[in-house]
Amino acid sequence: MTLHAHPRTGVPFESPVPPGTGWPGDPATARTPVAVDAAQVATLAAAAGDLADLDALVSVCRACPRLVAWREEVAIAKRRSFADQPYWGRPITGWGAARPKILVLGLAPAAQGGNRTGRVFTGDRSGDQLFAALHRAGLVNQATSVDAADGLSTKDIRIAAAVRCAPPANKPNPDERSTCEPWLSAEWAMIAPSVRVIVTLGGFGWEAALRLLADDLLGPGKPKFGHGAVVELTAGRVLLGCYHPSQQNMFTGRLTPAMLDDIFTDAAKRAGLRR
Repeated sequence: MTLHAHPRTGVPFESPVPPGTGWPGDPATARTPVAVDAAQVATLAAAAGDLADLDALVSVCRACPRLVAWREEVAIAKRRSFADQPYWGRPITGWGAARPKILVLGLAPAAQGGNRTGRVFTGDRSGDQLFAALHRAGLVNQATSVDAADGLSTKDIRIAAAVRCAPPANKPNPDERSTCEPWLSAEWAMIAPSVRVIVTLGGFGWEAALRLLADDLLGPGKPKFGHGAVVELTAGRVLLGCYHPSQQNMFTGRLTPAMLDDIFTDAAKRAGLRR
């Protein structure tokens, strides 16, 4: 068994990290029930009593064999630049406020980002761009998201991924998407009363949001994704489209920091957080 020290706390861990061993923010224990197929995901998600309970269940899920194998392979092999660090190597829970005004919905954890650090959009280039923009909009307390013990906090937003495990080539298959969906549906049911704005990062997040919000859509037809797309929903909510802050999108200029700022400034205003 090879152990490596957490880069901030110095505590040694295996890779992948066993539940209940002290990783910063780990919501699970060795006794947390483990879903091993789609039916168990649906059953456990429906029975979760609160966000803490749900996060614990999500963080130990093993329902998609291909995703389990990939996330753990990455955690063991590691990128050379992180070879001296432990890798979380488990599903990634939602992060943020329990009563958020804004939900930010992405695709899935990055293999060398969330899959390594144990927190969504943390430790990769996409997270660097996202949290810098969220900080400029006044929605988080700091501009960086490095690891799960770096002091990042928020009172206003929650960030989640439609698929909770890092997929090969960043492409979950339809069965994996469907298997994971009850986790997001349960999370939405718990936070929906406070949410005023949903921001989707990329087309995959947009499609996940449309399925999640099917009963809240107004008017006929399926809303089309685009950067800056706005969809009015029931109960006064709004769905906003945003290009994914991937390294490729930022490098090519398809998405710029100013474009991200426009989205999150608008989201904050629509959520009643800024004038």
